[in-house]
Amino acid sequence: MDENFRSGFVALIGRPNVGKSTLLNALLGQKIAAVSPRPQTTRRRQMGILTLENAQVVFMDTPGIHKPQHKLGEYMNDVALQSIPDADVILWLVDASVSPHPEDLLIADKLNASPPAGWVALVLNKCDLLGKEDINKRSEQYSTLYPPAEVITLTAHKLESQQVILQVIIDHLPEGPAYYDGEQVTDLYERDIAADLIREAALLHLRDEIPHSIGVRVDEFNERSEHLAHIVATLHVERENHKGIVIGKGGEMLKKIGSTARQEIEAMSGRKIYLELKVKVNKNWRNNSEALAQLGYILPKDE
Repeated sequence: MDENFRSGFVALIGRPNVGKSTLLNALLGQKIAAVSPRPQTTRRRQMGILTLENAQVVFMDTPGIHKPQHKLGEYMNDVALQSIPDADVILWLVDASVSPHPEDLLIADKLNASPPAGWVALVLNKCDLLGKEDINKRSEQYSTLYPPAEVITLTAHKLESQQVILQVIIDHLPEGPAYYDGEQVTDLYERDIAADLIREAALLHLRDEIPHSIGVRVDEFNERSEHLAHIVATLHVERENHKGIVIGKGGEMLKKIGSTARQEIEAMSGRKIYLELKVKVNKNWRNNSEALAQLGYILPKDE
């Protein structure tokens, strides 16, 4: 191990759909976080662990910070905000293709009210959609939100841009030993990642008004062998008519979701997957603490 080895925690924060999970997957070189063009794809904190010869970077991918409409939204905000005090580096991602959004202002208010101890970088993502003058304009607009932050431009899908931001992150980590075994890439179990990938497939195939009311629980995850696993999962929806839409005529929509999810889970796990999906109506589950806990969203105790 390098005698100047660095290690630490990096919080990825930002409003929904600014590219946090895309950046995490790109930096790790493999997909562990669900990604879709729809907001609020990420609902829980997920660690992505990158171990190099000279450093171990422990990324904390967090849900998008937003104005919550239900208890699930409150949980997501709490999870994201709780990652900030523990981080050595905070990467605040924003969408540089648009002016600051009210949810960006919400994050700025949180940071200004309680400035974190870690180094903060304001990362202007999606800069490939802008010309140089527009990038400078956006940089000025966003830098006023939290002046202590250092502004960095980024195009998350470009390798050169990824390498630059990774080196900047490592430069701001403290010296110290690795926190995790070098082979470990995440803190989530395979069944948890499978649930996220099933939900990602639902986001891909369903209409706009339905996906946010879908929760996924893996009921069974049986490893039949090193090369085969059997997964039974239930998609929870809040309305009876949504159940019919998720299933589709003759079960076609559920088959599409299952086929997409199975391919993603097989790519993630490196083995053959037999996937069985069910759909259940769980009325108002996003505002029910017990239902949320059953789906893996453990809320803080009510005061």
